[in-house]
Amino acid sequence: MSTITIEPLFHHCRRETSRFSHGSKQFKPCSWSCFPKKFDFHGRKTFFCDFKPHRRPLLVRAISAPGKAAVEAFESSDVFFKETFPLKQTSVVEGKIFIRLDHGKNKQDWQFTVGCDLPGKWILHWGVSYVDDVGNEWDQPPSGMIPPGSVRIKDYAIETPFKKSSSSLGGDTFQEVKIDFDPKSSIAAINFVLKDEETGSWYQHRARDFKVPLVDYLQEGGNIVGRRKGFGLGQLSNMFFKAEALDSKDQESNTESRDTEQENRPLEGFYEELPLAKEVVVCNSVSVSVRKHPDTAKSLLYMETDLSGEVVVHWGVCRDDAKNWEVPASPYPPNTVIFKDKALRTVLEAKEGGIGSFKVFTLEEGLEGFLFVLRQNDNSWLNCMGNDFYIRLPSSTIASGLPKQVQAEGAETPGKPAEENEISSLSAYTDGIISEIRNLVSDISSDKSQKTKSKEAQESILQEIEKLAAEAYSIFRSSVSTFVEEGVAESEALLPTVKISSGTGTGFEILCQGFNWESHKVGRWYMELKDKARELSSLGFTVIWLPPPTESVSEQGYMPTDLYNLNSRYGTMEELKEIVMIFHEVGMKVLGDVVLNHRCAQYQNQNGVWNVFGGRLNWDDRAIVADDPHFQGRGNKSSGDNFHAAPNIDHSQDFVRKDIKEWLCWLRKEIGYDGWRLDYVRGFWGGYLKDYLDASEPYFAVGEYWDSLGYTYGEMDHNQDGHRQRIVDWINATNGTAGAFDVTTKGILHSALERCEYWRLSDEKGKPPGVVGWWPSRAVTFIENHDTGSTQGHWRFPGGKEIQGYAYILTHPGTPSVFYDHIFSHYGSEIGSLISLRNRNKIHCRSRVQITKAERDVYAAIIDEKVAVKIGPGHYEPPSGPQRWSRAVEGRDYKVWEAS
Repeated sequence: MSTITIEPLFHHCRRETSRFSHGSKQFKPCSWSCFPKKFDFHGRKTFFCDFKPHRRPLLVRAISAPGKAAVEAFESSDVFFKETFPLKQTSVVEGKIFIRLDHGKNKQDWQFTVGCDLPGKWILHWGVSYVDDVGNEWDQPPSGMIPPGSVRIKDYAIETPFKKSSSSLGGDTFQEVKIDFDPKSSIAAINFVLKDEETGSWYQHRARDFKVPLVDYLQEGGNIVGRRKGFGLGQLSNMFFKAEALDSKDQESNTESRDTEQENRPLEGFYEELPLAKEVVVCNSVSVSVRKHPDTAKSLLYMETDLSGEVVVHWGVCRDDAKNWEVPASPYPPNTVIFKDKALRTVLEAKEGGIGSFKVFTLEEGLEGFLFVLRQNDNSWLNCMGNDFYIRLPSSTIASGLPKQVQAEGAETPGKPAEENEISSLSAYTDGIISEIRNLVSDISSDKSQKTKSKEAQESILQEIEKLAAEAYSIFRSSVSTFVEEGVAESEALLPTVKISSGTGTGFEILCQGFNWESHKVGRWYMELKDKARELSSLGFTVIWLPPPTESVSEQGYMPTDLYNLNSRYGTMEELKEIVMIFHEVGMKVLGDVVLNHRCAQYQNQNGVWNVFGGRLNWDDRAIVADDPHFQGRGNKSSGDNFHAAPNIDHSQDFVRKDIKEWLCWLRKEIGYDGWRLDYVRGFWGGYLKDYLDASEPYFAVGEYWDSLGYTYGEMDHNQDGHRQRIVDWINATNGTAGAFDVTTKGILHSALERCEYWRLSDEKGKPPGVVGWWPSRAVTFIENHDTGSTQGHWRFPGGKEIQGYAYILTHPGTPSVFYDHIFSHYGSEIGSLISLRNRNKIHCRSRVQITKAERDVYAAIIDEKVAVKIGPGHYEPPSGPQRWSRAVEGRDYKVWEAS
């Protein structure tokens, strides 16, 4: 007998309509479960909720009648309890991938197309390999080859979203990506995998990356797509070639002959179809409602489900909170049998039309609860997260499972609908949060408090206010309206936060990125910085971000191996300790660049896969997520987006989290780091990061959450709320314990300055359009870093306009970050002047912004009524009024004024 765990949904759920029927060959039922949705106030999972079903459950009154029961509807006001538990069926649908290589529109270039006919949010994760670049399978393509809306992934790949095809041949669900390229380029092959963003699943070809060769000598390998005649391609598709098979001598030719052959032998097109199978989800539910019998003291329980086939309810009752199963007194519903004198089994009745089934149960008085599990006709047993379903009956006098503090204000009242009581309970809790915030604000603003409280104490109060705001935001973002008893144990009752560890500093930080992409080539970069520490401090920087310290496969440090080996290309562990101490001596905090999402293995398993780790943290393949397509992990599925080039770590494993927390605490103590820059945080759930930050207690922490902004037909959308919402959601998942780089602001600055569209710098509500406009204390603004600029240039800021970007971020709220290359360049003196102005006027991460102009050629704003700034070639002068404005800093297409 198999048991499948079910968790209740915390949001509205309808049964999805599939274009594949149960009788279709393409419909393959798999396991049953329910969408888990975490919602908590203090990191705990809630088990029950008052679900809003997609249709009102049929509430009935059972009346005895000869040979059958008559059923009639009754009003919802009679209902003591109602709840819907959504269920999830995983099934497999089959479709095809379409791959085409053909001439482009201008007949000189070629076009590579990948299409898919299955529904979903598909991403093409792709890269190229170059002629003579032996051993490097994945690399960045030329810039002109990258379609609009694509995102660069480090230095090795591109992610391009599929778009609905303009052709109707593939049907409504057909999507595709088209890539134009020059056949005379030195590209040897295009490599790709498909990713379904809805499920996080990766799709490969014969357990390897798809490879489309553009030169003849790469025609070998089981993952080749578009193989030419004579190389043994199976009957996978219809392909059209003109070329003859290559002679074996050609395959063994040297590099020079390969280049000659590539030039002489014209590129040939092909079209190929490959099968694709995808798991899809079909939602079902079981609904239960309870009311008092209108004529007796008994209870009537109505159950219905839209599960197909025969459904058996295995049920019993209990008389106290111990929830011990008992067989109730007869009579029982029709089609009921007693099971081993411990439980009853009742077959649900089919509804008219044959969709779903139902049953009415009459229960004696004096019972505490109704317990049940479900069995389907395939002998699958459905329970609730490993426990029995439990329904409290009207005779119960114990309130639903809210924490005791909440129950006191919103306890259930007999005769009141359960939903109304539970909403009032949640309202009482949220009112409590609002009250706490008001008290804290009053405390910090009172004259008496201003005289007696230190600056540090006031900052602590502000941090606590923001923690409460994050908690309130969590409530707002969720659709949960109630709790039920088993959701929070008595020992887990809500307690006031004792210790605040926000990881956001004082709010007056100015961050310096202390390296670029080439810094490792110096060999002793730490010692190079040693001579610049005092200069950086005198410029007004308060925090420096150092490069990744660990041993790494890549020279830059972002492919770590042994986390405890801190002898890197930047210097030795002792030199690292020394430079941290020197920065502390000049009054600057130090951030370590830590890579927690992935880690490179040092040994191969029996299959030749690199997934066994060495060093002090000698993890095995249990530490690797199961859906990483390359490394055969035995962990759970990833809680984020996979990083393609290295094993992605499974942070759901207890031993992994324990080891990472110990390592971070060791770095804090042994090296003296004050906080963290967190690489590729898209790869795992922010809640795990909260755990790490709570343990390591950083002064400051910032995560790199970088994905694509919104585009329509290649043009950046004005409204980027969806993009910044994803960043804010990640920050909120950390409970506000970390900030994030404001990628939204950087992207909007790109378009505004490059295209002279300064109107983009104001959103629809007249506020800054990036994260800084929504959650400024958690926004780390920047215009360039080692990935976007330096020698990589993945997303370089518009040339010649960098100082306009700095005039914006160094006068606005948020925490500004300045790139090393710009500090020690011809921009250095202007950046220094802007930093000095920011510090002189005490502009901080929560400063107020009043946008006074946002037009085609000019943007202007006043910050804290102390500083006015204008960027763009257009004209602007700050308004005359109580302030007298004097020009403080001026440069090409920007001006900054101070109030006197």
